[in-house]
Amino acid sequence: QVQLVESGGGLVQPGGSLRLSCAASGSTSSINAMGWYRRAPGKERELVAGISITGSGTNYGDSVKGRFTISRDNAKNTVYLQMNSLRPEDTAVYYCNARFRTTMGTMGSWGQGTQVTVSS
Repeated sequence: QVQLVESGGGLVQPGGSLRLSCAASGSTSSINAMGWYRRAPGKERELVAGISITGSGTNYGDSVKGRFTISRDNAKNTVYLQMNSLRPEDTAVYYCNARFRTTMGTMGSWGQGTQVTVSS
């Protein structure tokens, strides 16, 4: 199993920046990919960004392209989300996700979530 702990959320003014961190523990060598999702009040959960742990691929949701950057530090088993030019519509709970291999196939794990509020 894989456990995830997010940190770095908070209150920021429009146009500001935040960096989220997601630290993985447990069976970290089995992780294939990690990503960030978010859920805003009254909306469905959406993909923000994803990154391959075994390769170099990344992908982003259309609404954050050019503003957010996902990166990883494999030595620390940590994934980061650098968020720049934040907008009020980025306000949401941000969740870290990991997909990892098991004897029963690929499974997913979620963090507890961290609140990001963009407001003046």
